[in-house]
Order: sequence, then structure tokens, then C-alpha cells
Amino acid sequence: MSKDFFLRYEYKVKKLEDLKKILNQKSKNKKIILCHGHFDVVHPGHIRHLSYAKSKADLLIVSLTSDKYVSKGIYRPHVPEYLRALNIAAFEMVDYVYIDNNSKPLKLLKSIKPDFFAKGFEYTSKGLPQASEEELKLVESYGGKMIFTPGDVVYSSSKFIESSFPELEFEKLILLMKKNKITFDLLKKTLNKFSKFSIHVIGDLIIDMHTKTSLIGGQIKTPTISVLFENEKKYIGGAGIVAKHIKAAGANVIFTTVLGNDHLKDFVLDQFKKSKIKINAVIDNTRPTTSKNSIINNDHRLLKIDTLDNQPISESIKNKIKKFILSYKNNNAVIFSDFRHGIFNKSSIEFFVSAIPKKIFKIADSQVASRWGNITEFKNFDLITPNEREARFSLADQDSSISHLSRKLLDKTECKNLILKLGNKGLFSVLKNKKDEQSFHISSFANRVIDPVGSGDALLAYSTLALLASHSLVEASIIGAISAACECELDGNIPISLDDVIKKINEIEKKIQYQIK
Repeated sequence: MSKDFFLRYEYKVKKLEDLKKILNQKSKNKKIILCHGHFDVVHPGHIRHLSYAKSKADLLIVSLTSDKYVSKGIYRPHVPEYLRALNIAAFEMVDYVYIDNNSKPLKLLKSIKPDFFAKGFEYTSKGLPQASEEELKLVESYGGKMIFTPGDVVYSSSKFIESSFPELEFEKLILLMKKNKITFDLLKKTLNKFSKFSIHVIGDLIIDMHTKTSLIGGQIKTPTISVLFENEKKYIGGAGIVAKHIKAAGANVIFTTVLGNDHLKDFVLDQFKKSKIKINAVIDNTRPTTSKNSIINNDHRLLKIDTLDNQPISESIKNKIKKFILSYKNNNAVIFSDFRHGIFNKSSIEFFVSAIPKKIFKIADSQVASRWGNITEFKNFDLITPNEREARFSLADQDSSISHLSRKLLDKTECKNLILKLGNKGLFSVLKNKKDEQSFHISSFANRVIDPVGSGDALLAYSTLALLASHSLVEASIIGAISAACECELDGNIPISLDDVIKKINEIEKKIQYQIK
């Protein structure tokens, strides 16, 4: 992708009002033809279709279905709408391109009344579909004509994508940053603002333990694997690592959690003392400090042993946590980091939220994993950051596209911003306000995934701070994705520092500059 790719072809991409004005001026003695489609991956079939259409008229207009209404496949479109528009605009035979923010091109047909509306041959091979019949009726109502391009060769974008998944992470990032006037220097300036914020993290602390072993052999009489203990490492996880990420990012943080009265409690308190993080530890004598011990052999996890009690916290502990919330009224944000180990449930969430002043930013992340939890219980938050599994679980929806699933979740929670984590596929973000709605996909920036556990916690911490600093979901999502990539490249749940994120930003910038020369 050359540096001037966007500048060279974006003049062809028009809004509807501008397109109508142009056509009113040019179309007196000229024939107009319209082609409509997704054009997710432009292939030879598309080129033949457009070329034939251009041969039938003077002006060729191509309209694209916006990302919001693309329903072919869970993770489609693969190419975002504006990049799809530029790809089509790059063809000399195409005069103008329009991104249609409707599920059907009917409004566009009524507005510009093209002489011809071109469809591919495949639309007639098994009889005209109902949607095409609706289009045909409309076109004929104003005296236009629907034509079908030859079907000598038929290609499928879906089959192309399934057979060879295009790598477009940098192209998508360049487009997203350009569209929102974001530079790499601006991202770094946003990071430098983190130190002025104070965040209160409330949630379930987990001690992640890695027990490294070497294989001795198996028993003859029983199918038992025998391993030799080598060493054990403990990491602060769960809501605790979210607090440590925020501290490592340079912000002030207060952490409130519930611990058992055991030796692991002492480990937690010592770790937070060393990190210089204020911890409000409510001790519950009825439960253990939550820990999860992974038995590892040569980087393979053989077994995980959980020590926990998921019973809801008592009323007295709920009241103590509420008092802590009330005592930090001047904080910039409150993060509820929910791993469903007792602190959060529907009633306690409402109870805690009632103590948060309206001016304070509210963020929530609910990780259900193998337990019951529901991100939709966090209503009217400024930001929620579930993963795809959690979103599908909470909405009982395993089939919808990511785009539809995200908007459905935003409607259900009435939250302002959503970052949906997609694992190795990156993330999908949606901003919904009264004026407009913006959605976009960001690919994963991890070069070599060593341990993905905890990457979502890094994203939660850094996207929160970036959203506070920039008031931009785009900046928050980019910085969150970069911090998640940094975490994936480390072994164990390690706090990500500002230097780690800046180093990754520089690395990405260097790769992009190399690619677009």
C-alpha cells in the first residue's frame, strides 16, 4: 500500500447528497448504471461484472453494503467498509463509490434513479431471489432496467477468504488511524497522560500458580502420568493484575478485593506492598484465597487445580466494599473486574453502582469461563470489555456475526462503548451515541504468542486509561490491543509497563513505514 493510496482515490467515494448533486449536473445526456455488493475481497468475477456494466453506460456507480449489514459469516466483512470502497475506487472504470448504510440498496435506487441496475448472472441461475424481485419492481417503477452481467466465470469472496485468509492488520490500522486523525506520536502523547489519573479497581483476585515439572513416565497398572517437581511460581492474577497493569502504566490505583485468612493472603499483601499499591483487603474466614495451579511439562499444561469458593459474599462484606467505593469519590474511574468468585452478582452489582458518583467513569469486564456470569448485568457503563464467548453466553447467541452480536450487546447493556475481545483475531469495538455509531476491527499485534493468559486484563487496564486520556474509543482500542499483544509475548501474568507499550508502538510504526514505501 503506497503512502498516497488514500489521497489518490478517496475523491471518488461520495456521500449521497454529494452524489446526487454530481449526477444532476452530469447525467443530462449520459446513461448511469449502478452495481451493488459487499466486495469484501475483490476478485476476477467482480472485475468482469464491473467491466461489463461500464460498457452499458457512461457513468458507473458502485455502492457497497456497510459493515453493519454484512451478514456473510461470523467474522465478515474481513475488509472494513472504507478500505473496500477505496479498493473499488482504484479501478479506472469506476466513476463513483458510495457506502450504503442500509441493509438493501432501495433508498439509493429511489434517490439517484440509475438507468440500469446491474446484477451478477448468479442471481438468475436458480430463479430471481425475493430481494432482487423487490429491486426489479422499484427500478421498473421509474422506467429503469435491471440487467444481468454474463456468468462465464463465477467466483466467491467467501471461498477466497476461507482458502487463504488475507493478512490486513496494518492496512486496517493505517485506514483507522487516518480516518480518525490519529498518529503514532498522538498515541504516545496519550500514554504520557496516564499519570494524572486515579483508578479504583474492585474485583476477584486470583493467584495464578505455575508448577513446572519434568516427565518421569507412566504407571504400568494405572493410566497415571508421573512427573518430577522442578519449581513453582506465583503470579497475581484476576482483578489484581488489572490493578498492577494500571500501576505499571503510571497511574495511581487503589485495589479492593476479598481474601481468605490463609498463607496466600500474606503473599498477596506482600506483593501489593512491593508494588506500592493501596489494597483494601476484606478478609473472609469462610473462604480460601482463590488460586489456580497449572501443572506444566515442557510448556504443555497437564492439569489445573483450582482452590476457590464461589459462594456470594456476605452482606457485611458487601457493605465494607460499598464504604470503600464511597471513600474514593475523587477517583477518575471505577473498574469492576468480575471473575465470578463471589464479589459480583446481579444484586451486588446494583448495590455497588449506587455508591459511584455520576461523574466517575464506570468500566466492567466479566469473565465467565466455566462459571455462570453475565456481562449484561452491568448496565449503563461507560465501557465494557467482554470476550466473544462471554458475549454469546450472556445473549444466548452462538450464530450471529460479530457485528450484529456487538450491537445487540450494546443495546442490551445500554453502555456507551464496547470492546469485544476476539482472541487471536484481535478485537471489535463499537461506539454508540445519539448522533452516530462507529464500529471497527483491530487485528492482533502479537508476533509470537507465548502465554495469552492475562492479555484481556492488560487490555482492560490500558484501554480504560486511554479512553480517559483521549475520549476516543479508537485510541483506547489501539492502545488496548497493543498492550494485550505485549502480554501475549510474556510467560506468566506480568504487568505491562509504558515502556513495553511504547516499544511495541515503535515496532508497529517501523513495520508500516517499511511496507508502504
